[in-house]
Amino acid sequence: MKAASVKEIKTELETLPEARLLEVCMRLAKFKKENKELITYLLFEEQDQLNYINGVKAEIDQSFTELNTRNLYIAKKNIRKIIRMANRYIKYSAQKTTEASLLIHVCMGIKDSGIDLTKSTVLNNIYNALLKKINAAINTMHEDLQYDYRKELAAVT
Repeated sequence: MKAASVKEIKTELETLPEARLLEVCMRLAKFKKENKELITYLLFEEQDQLNYINGVKAEIDQSFTELNTRNLYIAKKNIRKIIRMANRYIKYSAQKTTEASLLIHVCMGIKDSGIDLTKSTVLNNIYNALLKKINAAINTMHEDLQYDYRKELAAVT
């Protein structure tokens, strides 16, 4: 089975009656955790972006409290898991301010964890890749926001 293009799906969804559209959305939500999370974001959290960001930051903080800092290999795996989680929430929001805010928070968590990044090339590369991603997000923002986020970024570099 070949998947339809986004344009084809959009035109088909526009022709569906409201009851059938609701049925399709509910069926979509049943299949994958990410679909359910995205629908939850769109319905309940999209209007209050600040509360959403704070909730995700709390989840990131919880993950950092469970971080194993004794073994660098396990720490690397845990940090990658945290970054994947943050990227998933960033994808739901699709806003550069959310991306910059959450990734800066992840960088702060890495710095506060006490892991010596100079002992592991992989961890150092992960951290530098995060910094590049943050800079790319900041560069697309308005000048006033750029100034604020660059100040935050300076605290973690």
